[in-house]
Amino acid sequence: MRFRFLLVLFVYSSMAYSQKEAMSKNAFLQRDVQTAFEFWNTTQPSTEFHSSFRPYLSSTFLEARDSLLPFKSYGFQNTFLQRSLNKSTISKTKHSLQFHPLLDAEVGFDALENQVMRSVTAGIHAKYNINHNFTFALTLLAGNNNYPFFLDTTIAKQNLIPEFGQAYKDDTRGYNFLDYQGYISFSPKNSKIFNFQIGRDKHFIGDGYRSVLYSDFGPATPYLGINTNFWRIQYNVWYTWMLDVTSANGVKNNFKNKYGTFHYLSYNILKELQIGFFENVVWRGTDTSGVRTFDINYLNPVIFLRPQEYAVGSPDNSFIGFNLNFTLWKTIKFYGQLGLDEFYFKEVRAGNGWWANKQAWQAGFNYVNAFRVKGLKWRFEYNQIRPYTYTHGVVEQNYSHYGQALAHPMGANLKELLSIISYRKNKWELSAQGMLVLIGKDSLSPKSNVGQNIFLSYNTRPFDYGHYTTQGVRTQVMQSELRFTWFIVPEINLRLETAWIQRAEENNKNYKLQNPYLFIAIKSSLWNSYKDY
Repeated sequence: MRFRFLLVLFVYSSMAYSQKEAMSKNAFLQRDVQTAFEFWNTTQPSTEFHSSFRPYLSSTFLEARDSLLPFKSYGFQNTFLQRSLNKSTISKTKHSLQFHPLLDAEVGFDALENQVMRSVTAGIHAKYNINHNFTFALTLLAGNNNYPFFLDTTIAKQNLIPEFGQAYKDDTRGYNFLDYQGYISFSPKNSKIFNFQIGRDKHFIGDGYRSVLYSDFGPATPYLGINTNFWRIQYNVWYTWMLDVTSANGVKNNFKNKYGTFHYLSYNILKELQIGFFENVVWRGTDTSGVRTFDINYLNPVIFLRPQEYAVGSPDNSFIGFNLNFTLWKTIKFYGQLGLDEFYFKEVRAGNGWWANKQAWQAGFNYVNAFRVKGLKWRFEYNQIRPYTYTHGVVEQNYSHYGQALAHPMGANLKELLSIISYRKNKWELSAQGMLVLIGKDSLSPKSNVGQNIFLSYNTRPFDYGHYTTQGVRTQVMQSELRFTWFIVPEINLRLETAWIQRAEENNKNYKLQNPYLFIAIKSSLWNSYKDY
């Protein structure tokens, strides 16, 4: 049976596809680009496309066509500003180069502090392709950004901008930063089966706005990845090198190495029904013996690391999860996730609030062409995360990178409701977003650890039983946003945006915050920048 399976896999992998189709490019994670995939995959479900692992590889959406969308967008097979470098039309080797200018210029007004905010991020994205099965991509960015009070209070603690990493304050309360992302991608013989990548980039698991398994909220990570597609199965393995900055005080020489191995298996049972299994292990680069580096025991590309972890007597941090989505009437996709940091059925069943019942779950739907209106989209989502989820006894081994959570940006010990309604037609879009979060935070006591802050060791918990979600200083965060976008040049995602954001926060200790923020911006960014954490 095993020999037959390997033989079939070899035959599939040896099949070459047309040199005219790009096989090795990654689609951008940016939400305006992803909207096109949501409309396409929901209205045209397929057993070959796996929506829950991003970035999408170009060989997996060869059937996608821009004509299927009810609005102008960044094209699926985008060749804008791309040029062939071939001197001869009969050459067997095809070379092409593509550029995307990047600019985010934003002017806003923070009504709480009565202050004008100015932010400018500029850079360039370049792709070099050989025969459509080899891609080299590089994004270079630099900027000076100001943030409204409700965001600046978080960024100022460690001088870390969530999506970019290390930043340096200037004299105007702004932050200067420099960042890069990129990858080298290769699909042997133009095969749709195997793809190999090495780079520094982001990943996302799930079909929601948030992910309780793995998200793109934090900075990019260096990684080595393998993407396998055959029949109705997609299997992704990636190995990462991350950084712990918990006690570094912004000094890079004090950053500590940490590493991770991640596996995600997705299976399309039907065109409309997909299940996924996720697992990972995170470990620190230094232990009692000094320098540990990458543990070769975790190079095993076969899923089910947990037995491997037990086999080596590992004290490392492991996490498993499940993803599910199903589509009805080619208009609405229901999705959900379950993350298990620890799971002892006896303790879960007892219902006595054991501290190590560390679970997270998500449920939601994404409704496209809603109520038979083309271009109308409604997303509704609920997330809940128990105390101490994503934490570890050794802080360097928690579920984070560069000071940011690898899953939900607010950590743990929370309940969240999200609703996003948008209408997109031709070159413009109007959207409204609402968020309500109930979160339990630590008190001012230095010994307080109620399980929300994932950068505290779970060994500092005050007791073992009686824990419940939103325990501690009960805090309510409400945020609403109304945004208008005009896509000036959809082919490079160049757009004009204006938005109003209202942030309200209060807790049971008489703390209250009302922070209105209004901005207008011109953008061509191809990354996600979150303002709701």
